[in-house]
Amino acid sequence: MVHTYFEIGRMIVEEEQNGYERAEYGALILKQVSKELTEKFGKGFSLTNLKQMRQFYLVYSKGQTPSDQLEFRLSWSHYVKLIQISDPLERKFYEVESIKNHWSLRELNRQYDSALFTRLALSKNKDEVKKLSEQG
Repeated sequence: MVHTYFEIGRMIVEEEQNGYERAEYGALILKQVSKELTEKFGKGFSLTNLKQMRQFYLVYSKGQTPSDQLEFRLSWSHYVKLIQISDPLERKFYEVESIKNHWSLRELNRQYDSALFTRLALSKNKDEVKKLSEQG
């Protein structure tokens, strides 16, 4: 499902917007695509979801070459949360930690809301902060 959403995001950006991150007529395109996909496949293709798919593609395609094979190991809900994090280093940290520690979306939100990344970056005793984050 995540790969499908990535591809839909790619199609919106590359085919409908001619590779531009935003097109003047982007909102109209998304409304039309939303309508067509909903008619053809049913629920799950709201305007909001299509915007998230486009953002997902824009965030996760940066720095990728055509030969790179992206491996998405988290749920779509995890990626919706991650694309909201503007700092690429911080986003990658939470992505890696989510995979490594098998964080649920709830746990990812808890760790993000407790500013684990910032606390670790500022801490002199990173092991203690990490231990504390694991204990809750």
